[in-house]
Amino acid sequence: MMLSNAHPETILIVDDNPNNLDVLSEALALADLDVAVATSGEAALKQLKYVPPSLILLDVMMPGINGFETCERLKADPSTQDIPIIFMTALADPIDKVRGFNLGAVDYITKPFQQEEVLARVRTHLKLRHLTQTLEQQVADRTAALSQSLQDLKQAHIQLINSEKMSMLGNLMAGVAHEINNPVGCLNGNINPARNYIEDLLHLIDLYEAQFPDPGPTISEEIEAIDLDYIREDLPKLIDSMALGINRIKEISASLRTFVRADTDEKVNFDLHEGLNSAVLILRHRLKANEHHPAIEVKTDYGQLPPLHCFPGQLNQVFINLLANAVDAIDEANQGKTYAEIKENPKGIAIQTAAQNDQIVIIIKDQGHGMTPEIQARIFDHLFTTKAVGQGTGLGLSIAHQIIVERHGGTIACQSELGQGTTFTIALPI
Repeated sequence: MMLSNAHPETILIVDDNPNNLDVLSEALALADLDVAVATSGEAALKQLKYVPPSLILLDVMMPGINGFETCERLKADPSTQDIPIIFMTALADPIDKVRGFNLGAVDYITKPFQQEEVLARVRTHLKLRHLTQTLEQQVADRTAALSQSLQDLKQAHIQLINSEKMSMLGNLMAGVAHEINNPVGCLNGNINPARNYIEDLLHLIDLYEAQFPDPGPTISEEIEAIDLDYIREDLPKLIDSMALGINRIKEISASLRTFVRADTDEKVNFDLHEGLNSAVLILRHRLKANEHHPAIEVKTDYGQLPPLHCFPGQLNQVFINLLANAVDAIDEANQGKTYAEIKENPKGIAIQTAAQNDQIVIIIKDQGHGMTPEIQARIFDHLFTTKAVGQGTGLGLSIAHQIIVERHGGTIACQSELGQGTTFTIALPI
């Protein structure tokens, strides 16, 4: 890699011998490298506060603080710890070299200097540093792109919440599926370029190995530590797995748009018990017993309810959200317990309905983990969620509040105590 004159690399030479400074400065300058000099460790530490170099050539034997102590201070400072350091020494004792590598040096140059050797080592470590920075930038760019996609998705969700189309369960699911396509499209479009970049970087490493078959103990140890051969074998498999995952998300999104049931555009008379029973049926797979816990029992205490003039799909969505949250809370409360402990003190869900004072009241109570007052105060906020990434949308309860209050003129309230469970009470005018 030729270093451009428009962006010259700066090499700091730290040596108390003027002859060494002159020889090295002249050699590096002829190679189109900017050179800065310091005649002691103290001077180098002060100079680095103003102009951090791309690489440091550091003499070991100097008055004041020697090269080893200077290196130790540089590596202890976050602002200078990533600068490559090449020691210059006339010492041939392997113990000194090991000490230097343990302190963080990347290479050694033995006095008297061979200019071509110095230039070769300097160029090699500048290239390695540039490669590392390039990789880090690519990772940062990808992370920023994914973060932006996440922000775009959140904004899209907010728009969906404020849309009248959100009033229907079918349209909600179809809308979410549509919005999923945006980040999925971004990932799908970047997966092949990412694969190509990886192949290019691996090819570049091959060229380095061919050009420099003896990279030195530091690089050899790093290659062994990261198991480069395994990375070569496994990285393409990881990319293929990511591609399969993206295709699976696309299939799920297409399935949602195809199979969601369109709800009525106008209010109709509806038996709320039918909606509650349907919600329990949809979540049955999460209620069934498995190797981790016995079945979660759902007890119902239904009163005599008249048909309610409402949007059935929207209310079904509220029931599903509340019941799914209840199962999550029970799962959280059961964490760390054995199957036998859970069976001895099982936690369940209770659903109660009644007609009271021209209102239909639905109470959904769980014996889950419960909430702190701080969380309870925010549960109906847009996009607020206590779930980990990938485990929730942060939309359920804000949508539930919108459907109950704005679309049906009712109320929804929450009472919860940490460790005791949570109760949601819905009141809908008849």
